[in-house]
Amino acid sequence: MKRVDVVYVLLFDSDEENILMVKNKGSHSSYYTLPGGAVENGETLEEAAIREVNEETGLNVELEGVFAVSEAFFEDRGHHAIFFTFKGRIVDGEIKISFPDEIEEITWMDAKIAERYAYIPTEAKDLINSKSIIPYILRGNVVHKP
Repeated sequence: MKRVDVVYVLLFDSDEENILMVKNKGSHSSYYTLPGGAVENGETLEEAAIREVNEETGLNVELEGVFAVSEAFFEDRGHHAIFFTFKGRIVDGEIKISFPDEIEEITWMDAKIAERYAYIPTEAKDLINSKSIIPYILRGNVVHKP
């Protein structure tokens, strides 16, 4: 199976009651997710998360840290996906759909409803409204010398 790294960003509204969700156009049906997508070759997780949110929503974000890590096997696609969900905050921008062939809708969704769609491990669902995050640390290019 091919490993695929996927990043998502958990973004709350100013009252911290609603989560920003995107409705993706699928081959068989549409589905909601947090804004995010696949990490491109040569891209860090952080760069991918910031880029994906901007591409999908028109918003610029800062990441506060890692909220959850999960994984799944998509046997029909031959993918082993690792999902890195960051918690972030909106810096600026205006919500807009830049890729209407991929994104059908962008909406603020009640946190309890969003939990049903977001790739958040069951064990972490109680943490969705908490301030719990772990730092994301890019160690850079590491060269091991003998």
